[in-house]
Formats: sequence, structure tokens, C-alpha cells
Amino acid sequence: MRQDNEAILVVDVQKDFCPGGALAVPGGDEIVVPITALVPEFKVRVFTQDWHPANHLSFASQHQDLDPFTVTDMPYGPQILWPDHCVIGSGGAAFHGRLDTRTADIVIRKGFRREIDSYSTFFENDQSTPTGLDGYLRSRGVERVTLVGLATDFCVQYSALDAARLGYDVTVLEKLCRAIDLDGSLDAARKSMADAGVTLA
Repeated sequence: MRQDNEAILVVDVQKDFCPGGALAVPGGDEIVVPITALVPEFKVRVFTQDWHPANHLSFASQHQDLDPFTVTDMPYGPQILWPDHCVIGSGGAAFHGRLDTRTADIVIRKGFRREIDSYSTFFENDQSTPTGLDGYLRSRGVERVTLVGLATDFCVQYSALDAARLGYDVTVLEKLCRAIDLDGSLDAARKSMADAGVTLA
């Protein structure tokens, strides 16, 4: 058992991010069983879900003549446009079937505001609208967080950077993450996390 001040954050291990899903991360299903085995070691266990309305503005389908994976400007900055994914209540938004969610203390859902995306499990992409996770962790006395899940170079990275900015001791278990790796985004993510003091284990 880990120390009482440690939490595991299981980031977006959802069907749409696994092979066969709408925004599949290569090898995304390979980490599910090992994550399920690891979670009980931690006293505080947080699972997160991408949770978008069907007309979310991060979807390329909501922008005429713009294709998935192109970048557009939003009020909060540049935004990659994605295929429709993790729509609220859909099968793709569900956790992967082999992930044992019974061990979760809390599930944080993010990205449910139509006008703003949310990669981080702590803040939406404006870097100021909180998800409530920081308050929950502090109420549990958490000082150290370990992140696993999908995808290394987006939701895991943004969560790790925000956790470090908030003063947590942060570890990313890379063997229990998988990346999208758009145009070198994995190398860039690894550098940004290392520069922020995140331990890449």
C-alpha cells in the first residue's frame, strides 16, 4: 500500500480512446489490465472521463470546411479540432470494459461545457475554470499524484503540468500511458513535463 498522501489519477481510459473508438490512441487497450491491477495500491483513487455534448466546439463537425486535427482559434487560444468523441451518455464515452471502476473514490468529468475543451483533469483549457479535482485532493490530504492513462501527450500531460503548478509531487508512469503523437507531440510533452519537474517513470 502506498502512503496516505498519495493519489492515482486514471485519465480517460474510455472506449473512444481505445482501438476501434472514434479517437483511438494506438495501443490504448494495452494499459487497461495493468492499471486495474495497480489502482488498489493507492489510498486515494480518482478516475476521469472526457464528457462532451454532441455539439462541442472542439469537434471538427461543428466548423464548416475544417477537418479533424486542424487547428482553429478559440477565445482561450489555439484549439485542435477532433473527431466527435466521448459524447455524453454514448458507448464511446464509457470506461473500457476491462477497467475495474468499482475501485474509484470519485469520477471527474470534464469537457461538458460546449464552448471550451478540457484536456487537464484540474482545469479546462482556459487554465482558470476548475474541475473541482484540486479541492477534492486537498480535502483528502493528498500531496503526491501518480498519473496513468490516455493520452500521454494531451490529457495526461496537461494534468501533470497543472498538478505540478498546483504544488503536487507528480509522477507519470509512462508504461501505463499511450500517446497520440501528432507531429512530434509526444517528445514535446515529455520535455515540457520534465522541465516542470514531473517525474517520468
